[in-house]
Amino acid sequence: MTATEPAAAPIWPAPYASSPVDATVRVPGSKSLTNRYLVLAAIADGPSLLRHPLHSRDSALMIAALEALGARIEAVDGTGAFGPDLRVTPLEPSAQAGPGTVDIDCGLAGTVMRFVPPVAALTGRPTRFDGDPHARVRPMDTVVDALRQLGFTVNDDGRGALPFIVAPGDAAAPENSTAPARVRIDASKSSQFVSALLLVGCRLPGGLVLEHSGESVPSLDHINMTVSVLREVGVQVETTGPTEWTVSPGPVRAFDVLVEQDLSNAGPFLAAAMATGGTVRIPDWPAETTQVGDLWREILPRMGGRVDLADGTLTVTGPGRIDGIDLADSSELAPTVAAICALAEGESRLSGIAHLRGHETNRLEALVSEIKRLGGDAEETADGIIIRPLPLHGGVVDSYADHRMATFGAVLGLSVPGVEVEDIGTTSKTMPEFPELWQRMVDSAGAPDGQG
Repeated sequence: MTATEPAAAPIWPAPYASSPVDATVRVPGSKSLTNRYLVLAAIADGPSLLRHPLHSRDSALMIAALEALGARIEAVDGTGAFGPDLRVTPLEPSAQAGPGTVDIDCGLAGTVMRFVPPVAALTGRPTRFDGDPHARVRPMDTVVDALRQLGFTVNDDGRGALPFIVAPGDAAAPENSTAPARVRIDASKSSQFVSALLLVGCRLPGGLVLEHSGESVPSLDHINMTVSVLREVGVQVETTGPTEWTVSPGPVRAFDVLVEQDLSNAGPFLAAAMATGGTVRIPDWPAETTQVGDLWREILPRMGGRVDLADGTLTVTGPGRIDGIDLADSSELAPTVAAICALAEGESRLSGIAHLRGHETNRLEALVSEIKRLGGDAEETADGIIIRPLPLHGGVVDSYADHRMATFGAVLGLSVPGVEVEDIGTTSKTMPEFPELWQRMVDSAGAPDGQG
């Protein structure tokens, strides 16, 4: 290795389950909810408290970004198993127009690179955004276009991607304006573009009317989540058309919230029950939620699993034979679903997920490549992938610096001896405890108390 070559990422031997797992697993708080609540707390009308928030790279990047803009975020004692609670003191109006350019590191966090630029624009301070090498190829043109429609200046050298600088513009909405700002965007690459604008819409002098003009918006569940949390904190937001939203001007009410655990991150553990024919229980599963991960209750029975929600605990028991599935718009669940499909005895088709090509990596290409690397049969389609049954063998699964590709490899390793995952540490993006929790679950196979 020369001095200019990066060090190779460590290889993690994926634990093989020699018998069915039998575990009770708790997972950290939802990344999607934690980062939405952090943004709203930073622009609220008083201090807010987040109980049981996620502590991960994505949430740490969001905290650092909001603190750079003037919010104060303190760790305080709480009852969560995965870290302290967070008290957020919002941006001080008197500090928002401070001197100099603010630098914000987005890492590879979509919520930071898309949610924070509109917040920065409202502060009136020039703010430079950049991130990891993979972040520089993620689509950002819609955020850039939206901010320009609102009258702000964005210097991106025509790339429509990171890095760029957001600054005040001559045409920014005047303070005495009572008419809502009208923005028309194409959010077909990511629902985060819609959420980013909805989160700050109430802070625009006349509110916001937002229209999506392209093809269907992916991951509508995440937009519904944003609308729900806005209403929780007193913001009036309405869906005024099939692809149009109206946010009324007004304050964000200070709040005290208990963050739900991340149901998408619970997915690999539920998949472990499917892969090994075992049983996994997730306590404190919400009876009602806006998280897309709640779809596991619908997806897994279609693949042969037995799913039961009783007394707040979701229990999944895997079948002796996994069935293939035809599934549309599985969103961020798709990599875990694909891992289960690669172990199924029938063909599977996952569709409506073309937008995953613009996630942490091109997930469709990555999933097909890694299934083939292990001897499987998969191919890309225009908006998804097809996976056909074929015996798998061991090998090294590339994580592509993508946490969901890393957990994809871990699921396959339960049933396929000799699977290794390159850079399991990338799971720190949303679940730093993943390797430890995973090993504990595998060790639970045959344990008398079934605790994972």
